[in-house]
Amino acid sequence: MDEQSRWIRSIQTSGDRVSADALVRAWYDEILRYVRRQTPDTWVALDLTQEIFISMLRTIGSYDRRRAGFRTWLYAIATNKVIDWYRSRAARVLDVADLEGHDPVLADPTDDWVQGVSSGEAVQRLLGVLPGAAQKIVRLHVFGEQTFAEIAKGMSMSENTAKTTYYRALRRLRKEIDDE
Repeated sequence: MDEQSRWIRSIQTSGDRVSADALVRAWYDEILRYVRRQTPDTWVALDLTQEIFISMLRTIGSYDRRRAGFRTWLYAIATNKVIDWYRSRAARVLDVADLEGHDPVLADPTDDWVQGVSSGEAVQRLLGVLPGAAQKIVRLHVFGEQTFAEIAKGMSMSENTAKTTYYRALRRLRKEIDDE
């Protein structure tokens, strides 16, 4: 049994804080880089990364290495947190615009909520048009640099299904861009 497996086992059986700390430290930089590639600034990435590890530690009791590797499982948590953040941000932006009587499409670029929108955020909004599974596959492949085999295993699908979903998603994104 490798060191990571011992940490996980120790956390699952006794809630060992030293093992939890070691596991978080082992994965923190990689997950932060993954999240940072998808978020508008470092502070958002730091907050989301903290949420990811809190979620990981809360749910580690249900982690089963026979179903997925730890890396795959952790990236699934991270991907879901990033998607949730963008969904909640989109809802807040629309709520603020509605309350202030602004049309989000025609808003004045000096409005606070418009400032900070980067091309990276535009990409994230574009990814938001994809169905859940397709969005996860694209995020894991592009931002997480995972292979289709890794993605397929983590999402309990065939490698061909992961590839097909990915390339269909790219075609849809191209169409969305062309339509704009």
